[in-house]
Amino acid sequence: MNGPDRIESVVSENRVKLHVFEPSKRAVWTVVGKSKEHWIDPDSHYCSCRGYYYCLAVPGGKKTCYHLDSAQLAIRQQRVETVHFSDDEFGDFVSGLVSDL
Repeated sequence: MNGPDRIESVVSENRVKLHVFEPSKRAVWTVVGKSKEHWIDPDSHYCSCRGYYYCLAVPGGKKTCYHLDSAQLAIRQQRVETVHFSDDEFGDFVSGLVSDL
């Protein structure tokens, strides 16, 4: 699957997620990739995937990954899946996310 098709697939399958913790309103963005869920920060243009680091390491190369591109498209199309959690679940959620790195 090429880049644009992969990005469309991620968006159409609702794999861009905004996890909102209540009542604090803390938010964590993720994109479910091929094998893992990756933490992203669309505002800072950051992704926890390996591809993101490889892209940055190549001089003159692309400065993003398909997870970030998918998130930007989902935001533009208003196709982000929002999932609500209790603040009590924040620690376990972040621990699980970090363990996948």
